[in-house]
Amino acid sequence: MTELHFKILVWLSYRLAATFAFGVPLFLLVWAKVAKEAPIARLLSIYWKIASLYAIGILFLSSERQIGYLISFIAPILMICSIWFWIDINQEMEEMPFDNSISLTTKIWRWSLSLWAILHLGLNIISLQCLNSINSIYCNSWNELPLNSYITIRSIIKLILGGNWTAGTASFIGYIALIFYLLGLLQWIILQLPKNGRIAGKF
Repeated sequence: MTELHFKILVWLSYRLAATFAFGVPLFLLVWAKVAKEAPIARLLSIYWKIASLYAIGILFLSSERQIGYLISFIAPILMICSIWFWIDINQEMEEMPFDNSISLTTKIWRWSLSLWAILHLGLNIISLQCLNSINSIYCNSWNELPLNSYITIRSIIKLILGGNWTAGTASFIGYIALIFYLLGLLQWIILQLPKNGRIAGKF
């Protein structure tokens, strides 16, 4: 695959992520809260807790840290697990009428997110060498959007607060967020998973 083709696919993946990993689930969460659809609201609440890892990965990629590539590989796997893993939520959603618009939209979203994850993981497998060296031709494609976001955020912060958003700041916040994320995930694996299994409960 040429560098140009890879770059096009990476930007497509980012655009799909903006739609199906951020925009649609945010809309569905608000919709579920308003419609008082508890199973879907619980599913989306769990999803957002897990999907925050993807945002942490973007922080690291914006500062060109190699850990960002690893997180970019792991995050979609956890995100997909978070929307299909729960027996109780899956059963409650299956019992909803087929013509229930929010239920149907959520089901379509779950499959769309899964297809995005497959594309994203495939691109990450191609660029696994970025874990050893960020000088590969494929690594620049992953960095472009986070770097553009970093420049935009830096300009906004400087304009509003008079401060300065640096690559070091992004890395520091990323590491702090990652530590809290891992502590929460370990707490669930050690305490909640053995107790509740695939029942979502209050996770």
